[in-house]
Amino acid sequence: MKTRGLFIGLSIFVVAVIVGLILIVSLHNNKSSGGSVTSAKTITIGSKNFTESLILGEMYADALENAGYKVNRKLNLGGTLVAHEALVKGDIDMYPEYTGTGLLDILKHSKVTDAGQVYQDVSQAYKKKWNLIWLQPTQANDSQGLAVSKNVSDKYNIHTFSDLAKAASNINFAATPEFNDRPDGLKGLQQAYGGFQFKTDKLYDYGLKYNVLLNGKADATVAFTTDGQLTDKNLVLLTDDKHFYPPYYVCPVIRGNVIKNDPKIETVINKVSSKLDSRTMQQLNAQVDIQKKTYQQVAKDFLIKQGLIK
Repeated sequence: MKTRGLFIGLSIFVVAVIVGLILIVSLHNNKSSGGSVTSAKTITIGSKNFTESLILGEMYADALENAGYKVNRKLNLGGTLVAHEALVKGDIDMYPEYTGTGLLDILKHSKVTDAGQVYQDVSQAYKKKWNLIWLQPTQANDSQGLAVSKNVSDKYNIHTFSDLAKAASNINFAATPEFNDRPDGLKGLQQAYGGFQFKTDKLYDYGLKYNVLLNGKADATVAFTTDGQLTDKNLVLLTDDKHFYPPYYVCPVIRGNVIKNDPKIETVINKVSSKLDSRTMQQLNAQVDIQKKTYQQVAKDFLIKQGLIK
């Protein structure tokens, strides 16, 4: 009788152990299939090798980590072609790109100036050629532009490219390498707007162009529309009123299989992108390039301020 009772007790114990093991395995399988962020495949985030791209790459990485994902950073990869090839090969899963860069430099498409059309063109082509997905674009447009000193803007009433083209005979221009000879540089501007015959036209290094305006050695120069230096109130970014330059909106590009396996990633990334516009990127770039903060700290502080991470 005692033996039979012992046998029954052992049987119950064994069944309980088996049921427990089944539950553990089932829970593990549910997590592996996307039920838990913590078991998700590591996401590798890349960036190009300049301030803005580093800040953006770090932001997206921080936001994903805050959401529970494991992130591998491969920032500072190099230029456009290096970052694009890394994405196509699967060395990285995502990096911040620009709509105009995708259109002109990667796809070799003819220039398009409508922002919506550019986004549609790159989205469709990238999906078809490489199964790469352009996520929600930001409102940060890092296009080429022109800037003048505040004094010159006030003196000659210059606020647009057309204004500068008409007043050019009074303007000392600070050109950058290759700008005067490029079809998307001075020659192209002269064809699109007319005018642009400057009083003087001297060549300066990229790192000096804003300083010569602030020091009064020149009146106008080439700009990129999210440059941190443009936060200086003594500089005026001009409006490209004839839309000579195509739009270059920041937009994360991600491998299609990553989104397919876990659509929640897109939600996390889009929340960050929704907080970014041109003025915001100018300010963030200025914190690194002028105030000499690290891009990691600038990215983290911004996300905390926006309530996107703790």
